[in-house]
Amino acid sequence: MEPDTKPPLPERNAAAMQSPERRRLLTTLAACGLGLLASRMALAADTTQDQSLSVVRPPRPAPDFTLQDLDGKPHRLTDYRGKVVLVNFWATWCPPCRAEMPSIEKLYLSLKHKPFAVLALDQGESLNQVFAFMGQLNPAPTFPVLLDSKSAVAHAFGVMGIPTSYLIDPRGNIVRQAVGGRDFDTPVMRQLIESLMA
Repeated sequence: MEPDTKPPLPERNAAAMQSPERRRLLTTLAACGLGLLASRMALAADTTQDQSLSVVRPPRPAPDFTLQDLDGKPHRLTDYRGKVVLVNFWATWCPPCRAEMPSIEKLYLSLKHKPFAVLALDQGESLNQVFAFMGQLNPAPTFPVLLDSKSAVAHAFGVMGIPTSYLIDPRGNIVRQAVGGRDFDTPVMRQLIESLMA
C-alpha cells in the first residue's frame, strides 16, 4: 500500500488561509452569513403578524349558533343582526390567543357605544378552566365569552386553527377573516369596523 503523500488536513487549511484573497472572501462570506442570520433571528423574534384581516370574496352567510356564556346566558348570533360582530375562536392553552385577548377588549371598549359586538368562543374547555383564565387577564373581558365545548361552531365556520377571527357585517355575512394572533387595538382595525357599520 502506497503511503499518503498529501499533507495532513490541518496543514492544508493553514496554508490555504495564508492567501489574502481567500481570507477576504471568507471574511465577506462570514459577514454575509451573519447578516442573514441576524435578519432571520429578528424576523423570528418579531411575533407581530400581518395585522390585516383577509377579505372574504364573495361574502358568505355566517352559520347561526346559540352558545352559553360563563354565566349560563345564551347568545344567538342572529340576535346581533344590525351590528358588526367580531367572532373570535380561541382557547386558554393557546399563547397567541392569550396574547390577543387584551387588545380585543380594548377594541371592544373603544367601540362600545357603536353597533359593534365581540363574541369570543372558547374551544373545548370547561367552564372552570375558562373562568380561572379570565381572572388572569388585564383588562378582563367585558364582552361575552362563550363555551363551544365540542367545537361544533368552529367546525360550522370551517376553523382550521386558533386563534381565528371573523368580522361579520350587519347583514350577517362573513366579510373578513384572520388566522393567527394579532393586535386588534389599532386605528386601522377601528376604521375597518366603522366602515362596515355604514
